[in-house]
Amino acid sequence: MTKGRKNLNTLIKNAHKIITCTDKGVEIISGDILIEGNRIKAVGGEIKTPSDRIIDAKDKVVIPGLVNTHHHLYQTFQRNLPLVQDAELFPWLKTLYQIWRNIDPEIVYWSALLGMSELLKTGCTTTTDQFYVFPKGAPQDLVDAEIEAAKTVGIRFQPCRGSMSLGESRGGLPPDDVVQDEETILKDCERLIAKYHDPSPYSMLRISLAPCSPFSVSRELLVLTAQLGRKKDVRLHTHLAETRDEEEYCLSRLGMRPLEYLESTGWLGPDVWFAHCIYLTEGELRKIKDTGSKVAHCPTSNMRLGSGVAPVPLMLELGIDVGLAVDGSASNDSSDMLGELRSCLLVHKLTHGVQSITAAKVFQMATVGGARVLGFSEIGAIEPGKAADLVLININQIGYAGALADPLAALIYSGDSHIVDTTIVNGEVVVEEGKVARVQEEEIIRKANELSLLMLEKASR
Repeated sequence: MTKGRKNLNTLIKNAHKIITCTDKGVEIISGDILIEGNRIKAVGGEIKTPSDRIIDAKDKVVIPGLVNTHHHLYQTFQRNLPLVQDAELFPWLKTLYQIWRNIDPEIVYWSALLGMSELLKTGCTTTTDQFYVFPKGAPQDLVDAEIEAAKTVGIRFQPCRGSMSLGESRGGLPPDDVVQDEETILKDCERLIAKYHDPSPYSMLRISLAPCSPFSVSRELLVLTAQLGRKKDVRLHTHLAETRDEEEYCLSRLGMRPLEYLESTGWLGPDVWFAHCIYLTEGELRKIKDTGSKVAHCPTSNMRLGSGVAPVPLMLELGIDVGLAVDGSASNDSSDMLGELRSCLLVHKLTHGVQSITAAKVFQMATVGGARVLGFSEIGAIEPGKAADLVLININQIGYAGALADPLAALIYSGDSHIVDTTIVNGEVVVEEGKVARVQEEEIIRKANELSLLMLEKASR
């Protein structure tokens, strides 16, 4: 196989199964996939055509690239910290802010490279990220460092310029030295959109705007960010109804429930997606549906922090667009996208009943559902005209033996590793034989361990 070359015609031959995940539903077929440049040209039985590159997919299941709809990549250096292993969200945040005060561009770059590499290796081809910690005195081009990492590793990226403007002295949760004033935030939002946002079809880079949460931003910032996002035609993102603490904060300080408060600031609509949405009433969920707002579901993080379980089966029943997300690695301890599908399936079977959700529904959430949440019509499915974002998984392994009566469900229920064989993004192979192709994994591991320890040492001082 030829590495590192773009704009090739690629023929994926003899796939054991192809799982399409289109808007019409999940179809499972066998055969070939023809890629021309960065797009899927044909899908079906045997395809006979001259090709620059042939990928033998014998014993492979081919799925659409998975879409991660919420993350905090800078947190990959705070995995598995004993300090917060048993903490709920608010004390968890207040502890970690002491470490995040030391963030700089080098930390942001390498933490993003680590998280993105793990996403690619576990089947994710498109990710967003919400970056919102801008310590006083640190360089302010921190989102730029994430963007550079995405270009390096080859993932499709939709970074969110996050923000916090409400420090402790003004009644917010974060310390004052990691928040910014509204003018500084909005100016940088405009800079990032002007410099990087590419709204064209098959774009590899789109900017969104993402004030952090009701307990860390001012009302003024929410209003002005929504206005700016709509003026610039970019999407809007924030956390919503993640914990009971958030609900109590909003009721006691703002006199409104979280969704009611966000609605009062202009934060509902088809250009908006919310992370979590655990503590919403059925009436509030209907409002999300009626306004076209969308949801990023983060099951592992919600379980890890003891936050609760979002009513996702009801959301899907109401017709809300729901995507899947790994969330920040400090609350997930990984960026394992295939693992997130398993968490999603099992937690809802336990919480909402064994028939409340199926493997097929989870796959649709993680593919075409995520594409709708992020506003990408060109990704999330295997069909002609879609972006060539594909994942090949070798099912001729011990972990899948005996599980092939349902190859789709086997990828969630079975398997002893979530590392995929091949990941293709925009027509380019970026993971081959389970290894990222454009970076040296050993260097990422070394830098990650070095910088994560350095952050802890600085915080302890």
